[in-house]
Amino acid sequence: MFSSRVPGDLGPNSVAAAVERMRLSGRSFEDLTVSNPTDAAIEYPAGLLDGLSDHKSLLYEPLPFGLPAAREAVSAEYARRGVRVPATHIVLTASSSESYALLFKLLCDPGESVLVPTPSYPLFEHLTRLDCVHALPYRTEYHGTWTIDLEDLRYAIDETTRAILVVSPNNPTGQWLKREELTALVELCAAHHLVLVGDEVFADYPIDPAPGAVRSVLDQGDVLTVSLGGLSKAVGLPQLKLGWMALRGPASLLQSALMRLEIAADAYLSVGTPVQVAAPALLKGGHDVRLQIRERVMSKYRDLLEAVARHPSCQALRAEGGWSAVLRIPHTMPEDECVIRLLERQHLLVHPGYFFDFPRDGYLVVSLLTRPDVFRSATERLLGAVCS
Repeated sequence: MFSSRVPGDLGPNSVAAAVERMRLSGRSFEDLTVSNPTDAAIEYPAGLLDGLSDHKSLLYEPLPFGLPAAREAVSAEYARRGVRVPATHIVLTASSSESYALLFKLLCDPGESVLVPTPSYPLFEHLTRLDCVHALPYRTEYHGTWTIDLEDLRYAIDETTRAILVVSPNNPTGQWLKREELTALVELCAAHHLVLVGDEVFADYPIDPAPGAVRSVLDQGDVLTVSLGGLSKAVGLPQLKLGWMALRGPASLLQSALMRLEIAADAYLSVGTPVQVAAPALLKGGHDVRLQIRERVMSKYRDLLEAVARHPSCQALRAEGGWSAVLRIPHTMPEDECVIRLLERQHLLVHPGYFFDFPRDGYLVVSLLTRPDVFRSATERLLGAVCS
């Protein structure tokens, strides 16, 4: 009766089942996986949401790419980061997930593929499957900093490939795309007629970028390129559901892509009017929120490095940007068993590395967005348990 686009096995994984057991039994635990800034003791400016009640929200203009003023505001956001993209090349969506869905519809017929990095965010597998597209992995490797294994990426390209996806900064590794990597990706895309898609939702949150980190995939225009962003990270407001795509490339390809995207976006018209009307004020008022998140992430990263320095058997891998940190720990048991023991015995919840397709056991992922009153003591207990 049901499509194979959604999983047939709907049961929880072992970690999720353990979390549910803890909650049902009334046992509390410290959550080192928090990714929702609205639940992380961030102070939002008074009046930040006032624009949502603007009387202009009572007017409905069904524009496939969104209201011009909102698109201009997004264009200004890119300019703030030193990236120039005209408002006419910006497409508003309800989220980064919807941006991906529209791009897969634009670029791929059923059964075709896109290349996605590993380790990285596990949502790619689900989003591609929902559009009957295959997510083919390419490796990134850690040698003091994370880098793309370009040879592995070249090998992964086949006749079904339609795009290369990069996440910069990567979630959860923090990898930032480097200039030489961007040059190599552009050459590959040009040679194989591929589109370069850059998920840049964490671009406002540098931690320790390596030399050569690029501002955006839009820093070049030799191939059709798409950059993704959204309010969820840029202003810490995931509940308002506003994302965007910015496109750049050779004029003929760019216009052809925009014309086709307009047809797909017009079929959904999913972005609410109030958030579009409020977008200029939200993006302008988001400076204070971004600053708080950035200071939180930097502070917790320093705390983590100090704590790890007291545990030589563990390593905190360099995080160039984003909201997460990766720990490499002694491999004494399977990751799911380790995470469940931490939950049940130490009352700490962390992500196992296999959630993000790390190549082997021995990795844990923690959120640097965790509340300050929790993070320091929780990480000390974590390291004491797994690095002793």
